[in-house]
Amino acid sequence: MTSKKVQDALNKQINAELYSSYLYLSMAAFFESHDLQGFAKWFRLQADEEYSHGMKIFDYMHDIGGKVTLSKIEGPKTDWDSFLSVFQETSKHEQEVTKSINDIVDLAMAEKDHATVNFLQWFVGEQVEEEATAEQNVRKMEMIGDSKSGLYMLNRELGSRVTQ
Repeated sequence: MTSKKVQDALNKQINAELYSSYLYLSMAAFFESHDLQGFAKWFRLQADEEYSHGMKIFDYMHDIGGKVTLSKIEGPKTDWDSFLSVFQETSKHEQEVTKSINDIVDLAMAEKDHATVNFLQWFVGEQVEEEATAEQNVRKMEMIGDSKSGLYMLNRELGSRVTQ
């Protein structure tokens, strides 16, 4: 049986993943309001992915006989100073999610909860990808600078993202 401490941490992570989904949906809306549908599509898909991460933990909690306790999801930011700042916030946010996942792994290891440690390894690997993608997008936006043609090209690139 998974300890109450680990269950509490997993419930907190469900909330964090759902907040991530909400945040990325807000970012999608921001880009939609600037007629950058490619950026918006990328963030919508990112929102869907974060929701699925939350549900993966939700399902795991039921599999281990735990109790899912949902809590309030805070409203995300809705406006940014620049397109670059959206991607910088994304990168920072993904680093925070990585820390949260790693903290739960540490807790599960301390609690000798091998099943949860094993389950969370997928998230550990996923966060490597999430952080790398976020940083790549920041670097691309920095390269573009004030170039409208660069923005157009990145909008097309990000708009070509498909679900996996």
